[in-house]
Amino acid sequence: MGDRTMGNLILYGAILVALLAFAYAAWLYLWVKRQPCENRKIIKATGLIRAGARTFLRKEYAVLARFAGVAAVLIFVFLPKPIWQGEIVHNIWMVVAYIFGTVFSAIAGKIGLEVATIANGRSAEAAKKGIAPSFMAGFRGGAVMGMAVVGASLLGVTLVYLLTKDATTILGFSFGASSLALFAKAGGGIFTKTADISADLVGKVELGIPEDDPRNPAVIADNVGDNVGDVAGMGADLFDSNVASMAAALVMGSALGGNNVDMVFTFAALGLLASIIGVMTARIGEKGSPTKALNSSTYVTTAAFAVLTAATTYLFQFPWRIWGASIIGLAVGVIIGITTDYFTDDSKKPVHYVANASKTGPAFTILSGFSYGLLSVFPAMIGIGVAAFSAYKLCEPLGGIEYALFGISMAAVGMLSIVGMIVSNDAYGPIVDNARGLAEMGDLGEEVLAITDELDSAGNTVKAVTKGFAIAAAGLTVIALLGAFMSEVNTAAAELGIAGIQSFDIMNPMVFFGLLVGAAVPAVFSAMLMLGVDRNAQRLVAEIHRQFNEIIGLKEGKEGVEPEYDKCIEIATDGALKELVPAGLMAIIATFVVGFIGGVQAIGGFLCGNIISGLLLALFMSNSGGLWDNAKKYIESGHEGGKGSDAHKAAVVGDTVGDPFKDTAGPSINTQITVVSLMASLMSTLFLTISIF
Repeated sequence: MGDRTMGNLILYGAILVALLAFAYAAWLYLWVKRQPCENRKIIKATGLIRAGARTFLRKEYAVLARFAGVAAVLIFVFLPKPIWQGEIVHNIWMVVAYIFGTVFSAIAGKIGLEVATIANGRSAEAAKKGIAPSFMAGFRGGAVMGMAVVGASLLGVTLVYLLTKDATTILGFSFGASSLALFAKAGGGIFTKTADISADLVGKVELGIPEDDPRNPAVIADNVGDNVGDVAGMGADLFDSNVASMAAALVMGSALGGNNVDMVFTFAALGLLASIIGVMTARIGEKGSPTKALNSSTYVTTAAFAVLTAATTYLFQFPWRIWGASIIGLAVGVIIGITTDYFTDDSKKPVHYVANASKTGPAFTILSGFSYGLLSVFPAMIGIGVAAFSAYKLCEPLGGIEYALFGISMAAVGMLSIVGMIVSNDAYGPIVDNARGLAEMGDLGEEVLAITDELDSAGNTVKAVTKGFAIAAAGLTVIALLGAFMSEVNTAAAELGIAGIQSFDIMNPMVFFGLLVGAAVPAVFSAMLMLGVDRNAQRLVAEIHRQFNEIIGLKEGKEGVEPEYDKCIEIATDGALKELVPAGLMAIIATFVVGFIGGVQAIGGFLCGNIISGLLLALFMSNSGGLWDNAKKYIESGHEGGKGSDAHKAAVVGDTVGDPFKDTAGPSINTQITVVSLMASLMSTLFLTISIF
C-alpha cells in the first residue's frame, strides 16, 4: 500500500471518528432529554434561562458575522498573497477555510448551549433521588459539548486538508475558529460576570438574601451567563486551541515531509476516541465523590490515548521520539491540572488560608488570594517550559531545529489529545451551577441543596483545572505557532530568493521593540475587558436597585410579585456586545502595526513577549479567581463563621474581584495570544516584503 493511499485512509479514519463522536453526542443528548423535569418553577426558570441564552447568542453571532465578513474580504485581497500577484485561487480557498472555521466553532457553541439549558433542570430534579443521578445528568450534558467541540474541530481540519492538501490553508480555518473564540469568550465572559457580580453585591452583600433567590432581578441573567460564558465561550476557546495545535503541527509536518502529517491526524483522531472511552467510563456511587469521578475519567482517557498511540506508532512505523514528545505534553498537562487543583480546591490549604484571612476583612482576602495566585503561576510556567524543552531536545536528533519545533507542536497535540474529556468536565461545571440555583428556585429542600452544592463545588474546581489546562495548552500551541511562523517566513523567503530566519536576537532593536509591545498587549487587553465588566455591572446594579425600589412587594417576596428578569438580561447583553469588540480589535491592530513597522524580526519579538506575558497573566488571574470563589463557598458551607458572617461578606468581595479575573480576562488571554500568532503566520509574506524599517 502506497504512502498516499495510507494517508487517505488515515484521513477517512479521522472523519469516521469525528462522526462517531457526533453520533455519541446525539445519544447522550437524547439520554439527558429523557430524564424527568416536572417541577413547574424549575420548568419556568429553565425556559427563561434558555430564552435569554439564545437571545444573547443570536445577537453576539450577528455582531461576529459582520466582523467575519470584513475579515473574509481582507483575506481574499491580501492572504496568503495579494490577489494582484496572481494567487486568487489560493486566496479563495483561504477565505473558504476561514469561514468554515467560524461556522464550525459557532455550531459547536450552539450545540453546547442547547444541551446545557436542558441538562441543568434535569440535574436539579435528579438530585431528589441522590447524588449519582444528578451527577450523571450534569456530566452527560457536558459530554455532549465535549464530543461536539472535538468532533467539529477534527472534522473541519480533516475536510479542509482533504480538499486542499495544503497545510497553510488550515491556518485560515484555525484563524476563523480563533477570531470567533476571541470575541465569543470575551463577550460571554463580560455578560456572565456582569450578572454574577451585580447579583452577588446587591443580593448577598446589601440585602443578605440567598445566592439564587428568585426575588433578585439578576438571578436569571446570572444563570444565563453561566451558559454563554462557561459553555459556549469556553467551548469556542478549547475548539480554537485544539484546531490551532493541529494547524501548527500540520504546517511544520508538511514542510518536513514523510509521514508526519499522517501522524498528526492519527494522534488527533485517537485522542477523540480516547475521550469517548473516558466519557463512557464516568460513574459515581451513591456516596461517591464527584471530583474523584471526574478525575478518574480523565485518567482513563489519558491512559487510553497513551496505549492507542503507542500501538499505532509501532504499526505505522512513526518516529518513537515524536510519540515521546506527545506523551510529554500529555503528562505535563495532567501535572499542571493537579497543581491548579491544589491552589483552587476547597479541600486544600490555600483556600482554607484565604477563608481564614477573610475574618479580618476584605483587604486580607484580596492580599492573600492575590499572593497565592502569583505563586500558582510558577509550577505551570515551569511545566510549559519543561514540556517545550524536553520535546525540543527529544526530537532534535531527527533532523535539527525543524524537527525539534515539530516535536514541540506534537507535545501541544498530545496535551490537547484529551480535550474532549476536558470540555466535558468544563461544561459539567456551569450545568451543575445552574442546577444548584434551580433547586433553590424550585424549593426542592435543604437535602437537595446540599447535594447540588457538592456537585457545584466539584464543578468549580474542575472549571479552574480546565482553565489552567487550556492556558497551558495554549502556551505550548503558540510556541509551536512561533515555529510555524518561522516555517512560513522561510518558505516565502525561499520563493523570493532572500535569506530566511533561524532565531530572534533580543539585542536586535527591532526584536526588542516587538518584545516590549507584545508583552504590553495582554495587560491592556485584560484591562479593557475588566473595565467593560465594571461599567456594565454598574449599569445592572442600578437596574436591580430600581426594581427593588419601584416594584411593590418584591423585596418582601409577596405572592405573585416577580422581578423584570428580561430587563437585566437585556442590559447585560447589550453592554457585553458593546464592550467585547474594542479589546479584540486592539490586539489585532497592534499585530498589524508592529509587523508593518519592523517586519518579521519585530513580529518574532512581539510573539515572544505576548506569549510570556499572556501566559503569566492568564494563569495568575484564572487561579486567583478560582481560589477566591472556592474560599467563599468554603465559608458558605459552614466554616469560618458561615453565611452572613463578616468573613462571608469579605469573601464575597474577593469573589467579586476574582469573577472577571477567572471568567473574563484570564481565559480570554490564551485566545488572544493564539489569534495574534495565527495572524503572524498568515501575514508572514506581507511582513517580509512590506515594512517601514
